[in-house]
Amino acid sequence: MSEALFCIENLRVAYPHRSDEEAQWAVDGVSFILQPGERMGLVGESGCGKSTLGRAAMRLLPASSQIEGRVTFQGRSVFEMTPEQLRKFRGEAVALIFQDPMTRLDPLMSIGNHCLETLKAHSPQLSSKQAKEKAIATLEKVKIPASRWSQYPHEFSGGMRQRVAIALALLLSPKLIVADEPTTSLDVTVSAQILQELTRLCGEENMALLLISHDLALVAEYCDRIGVMYNGKMVETGSSQAVFQNPQHEYTQSLLKAALHIQTVDEVWEQGVESREQGARFSPSQAQSPILRVLELQQHYTLEPNFVERLLKRQNQTIKAVDGINLELYPGEILGLVGESGCGKSTLSRTILQLIRPTAGKVEFLGKNLTNLSRQQVRASRRQMQMVFQDPHACLNPAMTVGQSIADPLLIHKLADPANAKQQVLSMLEKVGLKPPQVYYERYPSDLSGGQQQRVAIARALITRPKLLICDEPVSMLDASVQSQVLDLMLELKEEFELTYLFITHDLWLARFLCDRIAVMNSGKIVEIGPTKQIFTNPQHPYTKTLLAAAPLLGRA
Repeated sequence: MSEALFCIENLRVAYPHRSDEEAQWAVDGVSFILQPGERMGLVGESGCGKSTLGRAAMRLLPASSQIEGRVTFQGRSVFEMTPEQLRKFRGEAVALIFQDPMTRLDPLMSIGNHCLETLKAHSPQLSSKQAKEKAIATLEKVKIPASRWSQYPHEFSGGMRQRVAIALALLLSPKLIVADEPTTSLDVTVSAQILQELTRLCGEENMALLLISHDLALVAEYCDRIGVMYNGKMVETGSSQAVFQNPQHEYTQSLLKAALHIQTVDEVWEQGVESREQGARFSPSQAQSPILRVLELQQHYTLEPNFVERLLKRQNQTIKAVDGINLELYPGEILGLVGESGCGKSTLSRTILQLIRPTAGKVEFLGKNLTNLSRQQVRASRRQMQMVFQDPHACLNPAMTVGQSIADPLLIHKLADPANAKQQVLSMLEKVGLKPPQVYYERYPSDLSGGQQQRVAIARALITRPKLLICDEPVSMLDASVQSQVLDLMLELKEEFELTYLFITHDLWLARFLCDRIAVMNSGKIVEIGPTKQIFTNPQHPYTKTLLAAAPLLGRA
């Protein structure tokens, strides 16, 4: 057998803790080997240690972390590398694609300069022209056109930022890519294109891939081998086919059961849809008037030419993020909004909430035209209309405890005194699965995993008991078992509090599991809308057919 590319032996990692506390092992005795060109998937629930393992292998953990064991790359110990060796190791030998692209991107640098900085640091022999040509070619691999070269991260959607992060990882043609949830915020078509590109590179360049993900169908489709982590330990490893067809560990079995619960197919799903259409959950005909009406809504942005472009007499460029949307949402309905990253889904949701004022058109909520209201009146209306954002880390104040963050809306809208607010918060923490609630009440966002932060964000949105909840990829960062629990919880809360959901997602199977109707969005327009069963069994628009064909499904893997 040839020398292993990457080898982890009995790795144990504990984060910094007080001297009077016992070390809590986030990674506990994990060992595995990666060969050149091999693709390995690492799955498990949020907080199980997957991301910690990836960062430990690249020495990206806090300096005071406690680390035991051995990590070698092509026979060299990673833990014994000098700072200069580490700098070359990160990027040229191993590249890491982070779960949150904003931690990788400098808000003061254009996308083009991000690429050039990386190339100049590691390949100084390239001329400026060669560097730019290579960067543009790499960006085009992840479907970012050269016209967006001069734009900044805040001008990109979450999915588009993730594509930039993936391009930065591919720039230096590393021997190993550690991809930590690389397609969490991407739609199925772009996700499929990028993973096909990564797997092609693995074959052509003999590059290895360690794919950290909670998406079991994705791992089954693109990885040769799989490792299942639970509570810091590797509980099961084997070929993807063997693990998915005949899981041995009870935790692996529970993960598969939860994933298949969401990807319900055939007779079970048909019966569920029929019961919905018979009025068990929602029928538009039962509703007298919509709770939300969007009329000819537009959100256009103008990109002004830079100095050189002005000399060349180039005109302003208009991006039509939302381009004439008409939409009605009825009380008690769950309407799914699907489409590729950058198509305008998140912009539409923010415009509905009046977080950004529309270029044209109207938004009516509970009979009121929100576009005519003052800033103070809009703020008052948000008690009835809440949002769960795609990135929980960005919407939680790092200086506030979890309890304070969730109680804040109650105090802002004067719905409870501090003592009563605390009781409501503890109850909500229990409902979103953060147990024991008293412990999580005192924690800070930095103490939580990405999935746990998302549950806090959901609890914060639900605490005012709104009529309408706009959910922008609310479970995209959660593993299958927690996804299933949170979605079931959302259905329970919907019945209990008579909620209405606008559910934005790129996960088609999730939309099919949860939604009564689905609207398909492409390039700022809704190209198809209809009952869930109709969209999945008889799609009319070519783009809808493309989305369905690209969606990974466990039964197909």
